[in-house]
Amino acid sequence: MDETWVKAYQSSQAIRAEIARELLEQGGIAAVIMNKKDSSYPVFGMYEVHVPASELSQAQIILTNEDAIKESE
Repeated sequence: MDETWVKAYQSSQAIRAEIARELLEQGGIAAVIMNKKDSSYPVFGMYEVHVPASELSQAQIILTNEDAIKESE
């Protein structure tokens, strides 16, 4: 069973990506964090939360309604 995974969320902060992953897991959606940070220059890159493509719309609804993961400006 090979399913395509897509990016549902990204953040420059690991904790926000972890919160997003946990919210999705609580909502019954499998999620994984991919660390796309540059190991030599950590200001470049993001933490990405990926979900199965079939669950993307539900994941976006869950994440859109959650204030805890919104980036501060």
